Amino acid sequence: MRTWSAFWYGIFKNNPTFRLVLGLCPTLAVTTSLENALGMGLAATFVLVCSNGLVSALRRVIPGAVHIPCYIVIIATFVTATDLLMKAYLPDLSASLGIFIPLIVVNCIILGRAEAFASRNGVIDSLADGLGSGIGFTLALSLVAAVREICGAGSLTVWGSLAFKGLNPGPVTLAILPAGGFVTLGLLLALINRLGEWNARRHGAPPPLPVNLDCRHCTMCPNGK
Repeated sequence: MRTWSAFWYGIFKNNPTFRLVLGLCPTLAVTTSLENALGMGLAATFVLVCSNGLVSALRRVIPGAVHIPCYIVIIATFVTATDLLMKAYLPDLSASLGIFIPLIVVNCIILGRAEAFASRNGVIDSLADGLGSGIGFTLALSLVAAVREICGAGSLTVWGSLAFKGLNPGPVTLAILPAGGFVTLGLLLALINRLGEWNARRHGAPPPLPVNLDCRHCTMCPNGK
């Protein structure tokens, strides 16, 4: 049951983008197309799962005084492998994502899950947590990208094999510009918060309080510590 809860927690209740508002650099930069969003999300998911599993397996071996540098080395290893594999087998996608694949090394979502969960739990639970957080991040990227691409380009294309044309008769160029990323993300966050409030009232519960986005109240760490 704990493994299942760890998996679902990262997708919905603890969604990195829509609940914790983390990883906004790739969220705003690569979501001009659904193809880029899926590529980035899957790459981050692979690194999350692998780094979580290895950090958990080595959690009793890594000295506490150097645990953060060790986590970064582990994450950087998997990011390098991911970058090289993408350049070898998906060169067009790798070129499109550019610097944002190597920057996964400093993605706060991945380092945060390693520090807050994998370093304190078993390998199976840590793998489930990494997979759930990765899927949640991928879904968030895909939703933002789908809205931006439909509104901005009037189409939706995934690796050229699945294309939907004419979805928007009057494309809004702003949607695929940098400012459009902020606007789209803000509107989606507002919608999700409103849906959460409506769901709470429907079940007779008080509306959820706004998330306090500071280190003392971070929900990634147990008990905010």
